[in-house]
Amino acid sequence: MGGNPALGVVFHWLGGFASASFYVPYKRIRLWSWEVFWLAGGIFSWAVAPWLFASLRTNDLFQVLVQTPGKTLWWCWFWGAMWGFGGLTFGLTMRYLGLSLGMAVALGLTTVIGTMGPPIFHGTLDAIASRTSGQLTLLGILATLAGIVVVARAGHNKDAELGGEASEGVAEFDLRKGLLIAVFSGVMSGCFAWGLDAGQPIRDLTLAAGTDPLNQGLPVLCVVLAGGLTTNAIWCSILIRQNRSFGQYFGAVADPGAIADPGAIANPDAIANPDAGTPHAPEGKKMVKVPLLLNYLLAALGGTLWYFQFFFYTMGESQMGRYGFSSWTLHMASIILFSTLWGFALKEWKGASLRTRTMVWLGIGLLVGATAIIGLGNMLEANVTAH
Repeated sequence: MGGNPALGVVFHWLGGFASASFYVPYKRIRLWSWEVFWLAGGIFSWAVAPWLFASLRTNDLFQVLVQTPGKTLWWCWFWGAMWGFGGLTFGLTMRYLGLSLGMAVALGLTTVIGTMGPPIFHGTLDAIASRTSGQLTLLGILATLAGIVVVARAGHNKDAELGGEASEGVAEFDLRKGLLIAVFSGVMSGCFAWGLDAGQPIRDLTLAAGTDPLNQGLPVLCVVLAGGLTTNAIWCSILIRQNRSFGQYFGAVADPGAIADPGAIANPDAIANPDAGTPHAPEGKKMVKVPLLLNYLLAALGGTLWYFQFFFYTMGESQMGRYGFSSWTLHMASIILFSTLWGFALKEWKGASLRTRTMVWLGIGLLVGATAIIGLGNMLEANVTAH
């Protein structure tokens, strides 16, 4: 159960940055409804990237999965499907609350469920808490939760100071709806950690096939993310049929009210009505053209960035030794840290008071400190185990 916890922390930070960044390309997509770009990007997140990188970086991928017990495959897929409910509403969380507040609320719940669930289930929590290294790691987890609360509180204050108006970059802000979705998303998203935990037999078979320990978790992602693909594809297909938005993949333009970014339409009157067969814009109006190639490239970039969070997560987890369960907290802390910084870059905090901005920086400091504490606890345990 050895490893290099310091290197593990670096990998978790890389994964957190990727996760916090994936929605930025999506915000640049034009004239596509939410379900259209979410599914397009998700194909890369849940199908293309997992199988591509697992094939490139592990040995005998297909043979390993064939040898995996059916029960293991089922539970990995099942927890992935349950996570899918959280994943598909995660985009809506950011849509209604913004990157900063949305991620803080949803990921706070995800942190608790995903981190503490596996050790409680396996009955190892008491043993962890009885050791100095374990106590330090648990302290870091509590510090992470404190940082999440502070960041969320700062986000709430910011929105109150802006008079309930959507801050710049959050065109559809709705606090009540957003919080309800965030709670649901956070609870269900914690299931991903359970899926990874259930995949230990796959990791064992992968190591037996001669794969570098750093990459042992990549085949597990293929199965867990297949469950996420199932849930998301079904839901997005329902929305696509309901909203008649499938034609957007080929250049058709939806009703302006159904488009995720209404600001992308400078002249709604110029949009032709596909149902009426209108081939031209009204006289004197400039025809709107959907940037299909750019949209697909942005969806591919956003989807691949999303996958990279778990690409690096599995590498980080492989280095955390006996306290690998703390990887989930490190991952969540780094996501919130970088998503909050993105919130500043996207001007979501523009107009907030000095007190509120000071509060959010305090929360960021707590998250950075929590990462250091957890890393120290894991390093202490690694040294004890080595001797």
